[in-house]
Amino acid sequence: MSDRLLFESLEGLRGTGKSTIAPMLAAAREAVLVPTVPLLYLPLRREIDMRGNVEARMCFYLSGLFTAVDEIQRYLSAGIPVVVESYFARCLANHRAFGARLGIALPPDLPEPVTYHLVCAEDERRRRLAERDKPASRWDVLGEEVSDRITDAYSRFPMHRVDTTGLGPEQVVQAILATDTQGAHRRADAESVGAHRHLLPPVPRRSEGTRLP
Repeated sequence: MSDRLLFESLEGLRGTGKSTIAPMLAAAREAVLVPTVPLLYLPLRREIDMRGNVEARMCFYLSGLFTAVDEIQRYLSAGIPVVVESYFARCLANHRAFGARLGIALPPDLPEPVTYHLVCAEDERRRRLAERDKPASRWDVLGEEVSDRITDAYSRFPMHRVDTTGLGPEQVVQAILATDTQGAHRRADAESVGAHRHLLPPVPRRSEGTRLP
């Protein structure tokens, strides 16, 4: 495996297959699957998701990502491949679409994954969501209402498009393994995530787990 493929991420709307494919891709790559919402964040995550403050939610998920980065970097420094189910692109794209008004400047030295943008025909994606057991959160519902905006926000990140329509999970993994990672998605910004000074421009407010061996 090349150094470039030591770190891979899956992105996409709900129902495109991220949570199913991530552990399968990690197994295929003999990689560690690192949660980007660390286990210690899970109890508070439920509380945050019940509230409607988009900036607070965004900061919470960014904190989880930066905490996960420390673990990711330890694995990568040891030459151990890492797969994540979403990275900074999802947090920034979703919260931008949700209306977050924070200006975010990411450090330029963040570990940068090869990223696969999972997409799916809309009727099939909605069918998959309808078949899920767990109830949708308020943010899941909002994400469906602004799904076009999330997709537009994703377009500024360098990603490789993988269409999961009509494919079983193993077929999707094979499609990812066969992806030519030398180029980026034709609609994507060619710069790395950390190269963007402000991925979300600031807007003035009105007055009102696995461990290393």
